[in-house]
Amino acid sequence: MPQLPQAVLKDLKAKKFAPIYFLDGEEPYFIDQITDFIEKNAIAEHERGFNQVVMYGKDSNVGLILNNARKFPMMSDRQVVIIKEAQSLADLGNEEMQKLLVSYVQNPLPSTILVFAHKYKKLDGRTALYRELNKKTVYVRSEKVKDYKLTDWIEGFIKESEHSIDNRAAQLLADSIGNNLEVLSNEIGKMLINFREPTKITTEHISKYIGINKDYNNFEFLKALGFKDVIKTNKIIHFFSQNPKAHPVIPMFSLMFNYFTRIALIHQAKKTGANEQQIASLLGLPPFVVKEYMVASRNYNLGKVIDVFAYIKEADLRFKGVDSGSLSETENLRELVYKILH
Repeated sequence: MPQLPQAVLKDLKAKKFAPIYFLDGEEPYFIDQITDFIEKNAIAEHERGFNQVVMYGKDSNVGLILNNARKFPMMSDRQVVIIKEAQSLADLGNEEMQKLLVSYVQNPLPSTILVFAHKYKKLDGRTALYRELNKKTVYVRSEKVKDYKLTDWIEGFIKESEHSIDNRAAQLLADSIGNNLEVLSNEIGKMLINFREPTKITTEHISKYIGINKDYNNFEFLKALGFKDVIKTNKIIHFFSQNPKAHPVIPMFSLMFNYFTRIALIHQAKKTGANEQQIASLLGLPPFVVKEYMVASRNYNLGKVIDVFAYIKEADLRFKGVDSGSLSETENLRELVYKILH
């Protein structure tokens, strides 16, 4: 069974190294974290010249990789062989090459740490190679963090730096940046260097150091829409229109679709007699956010929600050029919001 990235990193930090690491999956962030840690910490810096090889998939092949892996270290206890962009290995799908790799996996050289960073793709789970890697190596499948788990990830990431973050600030980051963990971690990192003492991060900090306006952002836009606050909704649309590169329209359709999907789920849950706490668990959202969704569910009955889905689809098609007429992006968004609110 694939191991969790966090568990593997914990072992690495405790200097527990394995002969083979195979890292695959759609989320590159965890793959980079593990690869970078091994590259910088598995052997001392002065030993790397002779004992650390970094290869790239598009310039390598399985035979060359195994030749390097079978070498003995020079004046060191171990050597490191890293294959970055391993998904670009042209012969990794070749049956004969897979047999060679399986043979090495079954009997690896103990003094070699062999790392495959196979990004954005998963190995075919039906192959003998997958089965052997899964049994005999540290095999990590790096999955995208689900939207409903993103605030938990943000809180955990910030906690590692001995800081904390309030729920609203975590939700603001999640809604504004999304689940691109590389961008998210970089933005949080740039913010945290401003604090010498342990600090609880608020929306004011995010506004000051990351530049996400605490009053005019995706989170506040959806809240205003849910509360049917016509004035605030239009103020936010106007704010977005002043900087369309920072606030592109097309992701807004997806955000609104997800938002109203949750409202539809609330209506279904209410029919079964679910209480607010159970609904919070169902949606995977913090209680303060669920309270706002409960208000929205009272403002939009299920019939209206179904209409909203049709409005969003229509606006998305117009954005893509179907019956778009002369509407600008902002006008398209404004018309969509008008239909939703009225």
